[in-house]
Amino acid sequence: MKFDIDEKEEKKIKKRNEDKQKLNLILIFFFVLGFLVLVLVLVLSSNNKKKQQTPIETPTPITSTQPIRPVENKTLTVYNEESAERPIAVMIDNAIGDALHAGLQESYLNYEILVEGGLTRIMAIYKDKDVPLIGPVRSSRNYFLDYMLESDAIFVHYGWSPNAEEDEKSLNINNINGLYDQEVFRRDSKAIAPHNVFTKMAYIKSFLDKTTYNTYSDNYQLLNYSVDRIDLERDTGYVAKEANEIVIPYSSTDVRTYKYDSTNEFYLRGQNGKAQLDRRTNRQLHYKNIIIQRVDYEVIDNEGRLSVKTVGSGKGYIITNGHFLPMTWSKQSRTAKTVYTYEDGSEVMVNDGNTFIQIVPTNSNISIS
Repeated sequence: MKFDIDEKEEKKIKKRNEDKQKLNLILIFFFVLGFLVLVLVLVLSSNNKKKQQTPIETPTPITSTQPIRPVENKTLTVYNEESAERPIAVMIDNAIGDALHAGLQESYLNYEILVEGGLTRIMAIYKDKDVPLIGPVRSSRNYFLDYMLESDAIFVHYGWSPNAEEDEKSLNINNINGLYDQEVFRRDSKAIAPHNVFTKMAYIKSFLDKTTYNTYSDNYQLLNYSVDRIDLERDTGYVAKEANEIVIPYSSTDVRTYKYDSTNEFYLRGQNGKAQLDRRTNRQLHYKNIIIQRVDYEVIDNEGRLSVKTVGSGKGYIITNGHFLPMTWSKQSRTAKTVYTYEDGSEVMVNDGNTFIQIVPTNSNISIS
C-alpha cells in the first residue's frame, strides 16, 4: 500500500514533529522551573512570617544572695593612665576675698597648706587636660616642693620665698616663675594686684616647648585609684562613720567646709562660710575624695614664714562617698611619695575622681559629722 504522501514530504512532517517535541520539552522545563521558584518564594515568605510571629522569650532573672553591683567603667576618668604626660603643679592664691578661683575643678589633685598670717595657699596639679584659665597664681613656699616632687611635676608659680628659691635651685626643680617668664601669665585689670595673675595650659605648654624640660613621666602616680566604686565600710572591713559635713579650721580666720551631695556622690567645698565658686562656670567646687593629713607647723622668722614637717609619719582621715575612716600617713624623704594606710598597714584606695588633700596643723579642731 502506498501512502498519499511521498518520502520527501514524510521527512518534512517528521522534522516538524521533532521540532514540536523539542519546543514542548523546553516549555515544560521552564514551566517546572517557574513552579519551583514560586514554591521557594512561598516557603521563604512563610518562614520569615513565622520568625516575625515568634515571641521573644523573657530572660530568667538571676537570683543570688549577694547584691548585684552595677558594671563600672573600667577606665579611670581622673586622668589618662595610658598617657605619659608629665603633671604640672600651679601655686594658687587663696586670700582673694570675694574673687573667684579658676581651674581648681579641672585639677585632679590639690593640696592646701598654711602660709603666713593664718592664711593658706593651694597647689593644683593637672594632667591630660587643656585648662582654659588657671589662677590667681601666687608665689611658692619651699614645703610645697615636697608634695610637688611626689607627682614628678613641673612647678609653676609667680615669685618665691627665700627658702623656696634656695630649694628650687639646689633641687634643680623644673619651674616656670612669673618673675622671669612673664609670657606665660596675664593680669586681670579688674582685680587688685597681686591677686590678679592668671595663666592657662596652652601658655604653659607653649613655653615648655622652648625649654629642655622633660615633659614626660613614668613616676607621677601618687594615689591608688579604683575604677570600681569604693565603699569604705563594705570594702575595707572597718566600721566607717558618716561624713556628711566636714569643718576644717586652719586658723581663727580661715576655715574650710565640705558638704556631701548624696545625689552626685561628691563633696561641695566652702570657704569661710561661703560656697567656693568657679570663676568661669559659677558652679560650686566639688571633689570626690578628701584626705586630711595632720602635720606639725612652726614659725621660723619675723615675717611669719613657716616650717612644715612633711617627712615622717602622722594621723589623718580618708573621706569619700559619705563616710570616713582614720588612716596614717608616712613619708621617708622630701622626694619620696607619701603613703596612706589603714590601721592594719594596707594601703588606702581612693575613688576615681579629683582629690583635695588638706595639710592641717596637728592640733586643728576638725569636725566630721
